Amino acid sequence: MPAITLPDGSVRQFDAPVTGTTVAEAIGPGLARAALAMKLDGKLVDLATPIERDADVRFVTRKDPEALELIRHDAAHVLAEAVQDLYPGTQVTIGPAIENGFYYDFARNEPFTPEDFAPIEAKMREIIARGAKFEREEVDRQDAIRFFQEKGEKYKAEIIQDLPPTETISLYRQGDWVDLCRGPHMRTTADVGPAFKLMKVAGAYWRGDHRNAMLSRIYGTAWRDQKELDAYLHMLEEAERRDHRRIGKEMDLFHLQEEAAGAIFWHPKGWQLYLKAEAYMRRRLDSSGYKEVKTPQLLDRVFWEKSGHWENYREHMFIARIEDEDKTLAVKPMNCPCHVQIFRQGIRSYRELPLRLAEFGSCHRYEPSGALHGIMRVRAFTQDDAHIFCTEEQIAPETVRFVELLASIYRDFGFERFRVKFSDRPTPRAGDDATWDRAESALREACATAGVDYELNPGEGAFYGPKLEFVLRDAIGRDWQCGTLQVDFVMPERLDAEYVGEDGARHRPVMLHRAILGSFERFLGILIEQYAGRFPLWLAPVQAVVATIVSDADGYAEEVAAAFAAAGLAVETDLTNQKINAKVRTHSLAHVPVLAVVGRKEAETRTVALRRLGSQAQDVVPLEEAVARLALEATPPDLSRGREPA
Repeated sequence: MPAITLPDGSVRQFDAPVTGTTVAEAIGPGLARAALAMKLDGKLVDLATPIERDADVRFVTRKDPEALELIRHDAAHVLAEAVQDLYPGTQVTIGPAIENGFYYDFARNEPFTPEDFAPIEAKMREIIARGAKFEREEVDRQDAIRFFQEKGEKYKAEIIQDLPPTETISLYRQGDWVDLCRGPHMRTTADVGPAFKLMKVAGAYWRGDHRNAMLSRIYGTAWRDQKELDAYLHMLEEAERRDHRRIGKEMDLFHLQEEAAGAIFWHPKGWQLYLKAEAYMRRRLDSSGYKEVKTPQLLDRVFWEKSGHWENYREHMFIARIEDEDKTLAVKPMNCPCHVQIFRQGIRSYRELPLRLAEFGSCHRYEPSGALHGIMRVRAFTQDDAHIFCTEEQIAPETVRFVELLASIYRDFGFERFRVKFSDRPTPRAGDDATWDRAESALREACATAGVDYELNPGEGAFYGPKLEFVLRDAIGRDWQCGTLQVDFVMPERLDAEYVGEDGARHRPVMLHRAILGSFERFLGILIEQYAGRFPLWLAPVQAVVATIVSDADGYAEEVAAAFAAAGLAVETDLTNQKINAKVRTHSLAHVPVLAVVGRKEAETRTVALRRLGSQAQDVVPLEEAVARLALEATPPDLSRGREPA
């Protein structure tokens, strides 16, 4: 008879097989009301799942992290029932929970539009209020195929036909409505709750193949309560306000066009932003012992075959052919094999290790057109890439050094918090299990030495080694994975990198692949949205505009601008005949951080009226003081550390 061990270590004995519902009721009425599902020996299952042997059980309530996925999964089923009730003849296909919500793909002659949301949401609320039980039923494969075919659900029948022969076929009922699903689900449709909203519609090819039928996808979001839903909707409003594509246009930073999909046209102001970030990173790398290199864009496929990229990364690579030499080249998607070629030139000694090679490497990776997103997801980008060649004993101290550098750089860019994911061995991968054991053990020990707390991200390592992923939290609570550190025993072996050790013998170095910003383009997009275009003065592409009140002050305005420029400030003048209020509006929309206003009085007294972006106040100061103050404020943080204002 089953003995149920609970999270607090207590054990409940039962005389016969039980369900999670029975166990929750035995513990108390409060838990029986709160429990939505359970973890049975670590696996999330329905409360109605039979427990026939000794097991560990943890109940999932609405406050637990797992609850959100359950709510969203069940909301997708409720959406599908509502759609089929309102629009007979519509076929359902797949409807998973996703980050922040759910979607369902429907086969229908006429695509859905946002105007359909109101009646669908109303019907969903009816279904939720009905509180129909989710009931699981395992069925024979052929019976299930026949069941859906007779209902006219050809997509569901096709899904079942393509499932592995060993797959258990299960259906879930919610009242009279039935769907194919692995589960798990909560108790009833009422557990979804009222905190949901349909968000948008999109087209989606069946099974992602453009040769198949186009389906109509409805996206929704669902949360534990109205407070969470409201917070999420507010975050979306903020995200739209901060959208880097809109702000990029307002500030005249860059543009994108179809003829160069996934590549960026940087305008002068945007390129200044890029160069400021690059110069800052170059100084930080120089002071941290990195040696900068530059490597080719095109390499013979032989390098990518040896490194393992051809086998594991080929679909993301752009290929070029040299017909008269019968050669296939690849545009590099990353810099790793190139840096190994530099390491291999000449005989390396253990005395040279660790050798830190850095490159602002221009890379190209194929991304599907539907995945491209402004400058956040592109095909042509630059990585702040580096590879540290070291001994196994140096992995931990190099990790400590890297994490300290990364944390300092993130702080300088305005990010105080980040979290770390530990991504272990993926499938498929290069290297044997013994090599992966060594690499993962070394990275865990390095984390302990560096004081890095991490969450496990199973199976998401690079094909050549485990990695740490550094995730930033931005001003409105969104997470962005930027930095990485990867421990690689595989590529030095495959590309024949070696050094002469203290014992005179030849040894393989360890490669630490590392990046801090990741893609420059993506990181700049994150910065634009982090600051909503209102950059700190050191990063702003235009730091000040000198604007005149009257044309009599034009000469003095030019003198002020020259003084600012001589102090290293990026400055422009506005000598147009617009009224000053119009000039303030124009440059505020362009997110210029400082407007230096001058008129007859300022020209006579050799002063400047400084007006900050977003403020109505003016600070009238002598020209020399304005120059000194702004020059100090515009000094990049790595150069200003230790300096005190005059």
